Amino acid sequence: MQDRAHFFAVSAQLMRRILVEHARRRNLKRGAAAQFVALDEAAEVCGGTATDFVALDDAMNALARIDPRKVQVVEMRFFGGLSVEETAKVLNVSPITVMRDWNTAKIWLYRELTGAAHHEH
Repeated sequence: MQDRAHFFAVSAQLMRRILVEHARRRNLKRGAAAQFVALDEAAEVCGGTATDFVALDDAMNALARIDPRKVQVVEMRFFGGLSVEETAKVLNVSPITVMRDWNTAKIWLYRELTGAAHHEH
């Protein structure tokens, strides 16, 4: 089980890196302006634009400094396409913990990406 968990974790991280690096190259070629990411279910990940992935990656790096497990949940669910149950098995936590982390991370990332956290004060 540990080898399977490690495989899924590494696969999700690699998918994130591949998408972000591809997006960064596209942005350099086009000089694209920043856009915001809508964090929907993992099935919709293919519809994102290049700048979406770069902005999401930057926000995820900020979240990783606060709560690395939430970033792992986002990687596995969003980039890896794993279900809540699969993610729970990989991380060795309960499905309820995964849902809590997933929902909290989506809210946190959305606020980061839209600048909502900076406008409250």
